[in-house]
Amino acid sequence: MQRETDVIVIGAGPVGENVADRARAAGLEVVVVEHELVGGECSYWACVPSKTLLRSAAALRAARRVPGAAEAATGELDVDAVLRRRDYWVSDWDDHGAVSWLDSVGIELERGHGRLDGPRRVVVERADGETVTLVARHAVVLSTGSDPVIPPIDGLALAAPWASREATSVKTPPRRLAVIGGGAVAVEMATVFAGFGTEVAVLARHGLLGDMEPFAGDAVVDGLRGLGASVHLDVDVVRVDREPNGEVRLELGDGELVHADEVLVATGRRPRTDGLGLETVGLEPGTWLDVDDSLLVRASTNDEAPWLYAVGDVNHRALLTHQGKYQARAAGDLIGARATVRPLELEPWGAHTATADHSAVPEIVFAEPECAAVGLTAEAARRSGRAVRVADVDFGSVSGAGIHADGFTGRARLVVDAGLGTVIGATFVGPDVSELAHAATIAIVGEVPLDRLWHAVPAFPTMSEVWLRLLEALGRPGAAEAAAAGSEPGDAPDRADDEEPAA
Repeated sequence: MQRETDVIVIGAGPVGENVADRARAAGLEVVVVEHELVGGECSYWACVPSKTLLRSAAALRAARRVPGAAEAATGELDVDAVLRRRDYWVSDWDDHGAVSWLDSVGIELERGHGRLDGPRRVVVERADGETVTLVARHAVVLSTGSDPVIPPIDGLALAAPWASREATSVKTPPRRLAVIGGGAVAVEMATVFAGFGTEVAVLARHGLLGDMEPFAGDAVVDGLRGLGASVHLDVDVVRVDREPNGEVRLELGDGELVHADEVLVATGRRPRTDGLGLETVGLEPGTWLDVDDSLLVRASTNDEAPWLYAVGDVNHRALLTHQGKYQARAAGDLIGARATVRPLELEPWGAHTATADHSAVPEIVFAEPECAAVGLTAEAARRSGRAVRVADVDFGSVSGAGIHADGFTGRARLVVDAGLGTVIGATFVGPDVSELAHAATIAIVGEVPLDRLWHAVPAFPTMSEVWLRLLEALGRPGAAEAAAAGSEPGDAPDRADDEEPAA
């Protein structure tokens, strides 16, 4: 059976859903192809369950940091209740609600494995073995995501290792868990299971969170150890064995042995492009898809009449759900504009480009403590050849942080392009700092000059006052002239006993 439609989207995760929605909003007929659950990895096995699993223990720790609440928070975490809440948020791994949404906006679902069969053609193999061929009048969009990489460690593949799916869908937490890896998935899952009371051992080839500022990884090392986890840095796992009794034995490069009941591998991702028919359009199966800023795949078959797009993890620009959805909105709108012969906005920061992928990607790691970052690290900015200014502030100087939690520890950094006078990177580390990231994202995307940021007044007493401290560390415009005139600029202490009485 063969039929035509306007747009075919292979992959119905949040990214595929968004590109389909925008193309449908332009009046196009859209078919989405999905062989698993509509809603994809993020909804059922990644972002949603992992953050749900993290939240309960984090809330309990937060309560215990505040006198008064601490005295009331005397019980232990109810792990069964946490898992039930996780099941609710993943809809018990049932996609009925997501399918209903597709129906409500007029997007057709074709269940089965989809693969390219030449330009604009997609063959779908349904579960019953029947096949249907779809032909796109305007576009095919690949949003198939990525899979975890199992590294070639001797014996690992035979030891039935967990990847992220097994960790986030766990029914009964193990007594002991070894985590191989040092990135976001590794530290978040280590935080989850340490919060459950599992004995956790983290085994990282280098430090933790290597893509962030070094102080972020250092803080998470301390945080995990504070939760009772053991953290092994700069180590190699050279062999893994699953013993007859079910125990996992991991041998490190220095000969040390680590024993666990399960081993979680979180060492990177690879694209889901095998079996996708890429060879039929001149592309190599199993590879990341190279796209331009309009998410158009760079391929000879695309040169004259653009039709093939890749959004989300599969293009390797930013393996984050929110960034994939951003790409999807741009690509879906572009497909709609091309199909209806409307003007295209392909310049940087235009409606049909994913410019932010290069310089303003926010990432939150919900570890202990939270780490929020956007833009460039200081080192990455220097490597790019920029003249850089860096401001570091301890959250201890921020009254809102001290009110938020006794003994609040954390650090914030701004990275500034000294020539332009704009923020190009920001990092916040500490309890509950994740909501600070978006202000930094706006400052970076908007290229807001530092002298204008001084007029963005943070409310007292909130943690956002860290922005004032960061700007003070960089120096207020005109401060040098004031100092030369004999006055010292500064901000008065914020404790109640230092403030003037109200009028």
